[in-house]
Amino acid sequence: MDTAASAISNQAPAPVSLGEAFRYWLKLGFIGFGGPTGQIAIMHQDLVERKRWISEKRFLHALNYCMVLPGPEATQLATYIGWMMHRTWGGVIAGSLFVLPSLAILAALTWTYLVFGDVPLVAGLFYGIKPAVTAIVLFAAWRIGSRALKNAVLWTISLAAFVAIFAFDVPFPYIVLGAGIIGYAGGQIAPGKFSAGGGHSGTEKRYGAALIDDATPTPSHALFRWPRFLLLLAVFLAIWGGALGALVALFGWESTLAQEGWFFTKAALLTFGGAYAVLPYVYQGAVEHYQWLTATQMIDGLALGETTPGPLIMVVAFVGFVGAWTNAALGPEALALAGCAGAVVATFFTFLPSFLFILLGGPLVESTHGNLRLTAPLTGITAAVVGVILNLALFFAWHVLWPAGFSGRFEWFSALIGLAALAALWRYKSGMIPVILGCGAAGLIYRLLAG
Repeated sequence: MDTAASAISNQAPAPVSLGEAFRYWLKLGFIGFGGPTGQIAIMHQDLVERKRWISEKRFLHALNYCMVLPGPEATQLATYIGWMMHRTWGGVIAGSLFVLPSLAILAALTWTYLVFGDVPLVAGLFYGIKPAVTAIVLFAAWRIGSRALKNAVLWTISLAAFVAIFAFDVPFPYIVLGAGIIGYAGGQIAPGKFSAGGGHSGTEKRYGAALIDDATPTPSHALFRWPRFLLLLAVFLAIWGGALGALVALFGWESTLAQEGWFFTKAALLTFGGAYAVLPYVYQGAVEHYQWLTATQMIDGLALGETTPGPLIMVVAFVGFVGAWTNAALGPEALALAGCAGAVVATFFTFLPSFLFILLGGPLVESTHGNLRLTAPLTGITAAVVGVILNLALFFAWHVLWPAGFSGRFEWFSALIGLAALAALWRYKSGMIPVILGCGAAGLIYRLLAG
């Protein structure tokens, strides 16, 4: 190994300004394809491996916490890292910029979808992008699993979680609870299997010293203090109550916008497991109860959410847009404005609790990153989540390759696109954006030639 290179790699990078961080989080908002697993993989590659803003151990510890929270874990992870680096405003900026580009793009695409309907050009692009997204999720599951599953015990937990959700349809919260209990017990019985590194020495640095390294003391702003906790809680309750109260005052409690604010607040607080776990709840409420959109529109919205940057949970912006448009929330002459308002309302009330969880709970989590008794349950949960992610990749593959069910036609060209995307990501280390663009172009050409 080159000694000079080794010395450089083990020297922490220069401190990062808020402006530099702002530019990175804004860029991430535009390139964050591949759902939560893809976005977490991008952040790991950028912030742990390349920029070395945070060590892998601290990154995974923060990720463990975000995975057990209700809401979008990738957004919460970005908020957590931004908060650690640049205090409260750093967290707010990181989380907001992770979402706002997606909101703008998805609002524009939803308007196009409602105005122009089924456009062959768009359908062709989606045909190629869907198998690419499937490959990205599968590849990201492998990346996370290769870091988290360090011994046979953690592999067994991951396999059990996969079987539980795939074969027995066990709800995700029960899987998280079971894995946490196993992790806690395992930390008492076999602590080496549930410690950082999963039984390996964990002493060598794979990527060099980081700004927030394994042994970096918790910064003063990240220490738990009751006055700060109570102040933040009061501020967030005031923001939430003020926003919902304003909708009620302007449009009435039974109005579409007020009901969207209340519904997406519940969706943010009551559903665990990220975007994929929240989708059944949103489907039941938005399609069956409120009838803001049809089942077909919900599926189309999910396709849009899968193929735009940002969290997959941004499908709520599509739901909010279509619901406000369909019900003419601002009058029949302002459908586009109503749709944009609905998208903003759905996004605001879905993501607001995420900032609360990170800014309130972050100091408590930072106090546990060296405590095996508290981190062992999170290690078990991370192992289980890998199995759940694999199940999601297979779920995507099923719907992409057999869109009409197993009794229908097998989409062989989609399979070829997916395999090519996986090879590009795995073998040739291609970026996600070139893969998505290339697959989208291939799908469009195929659909145009086929008819």
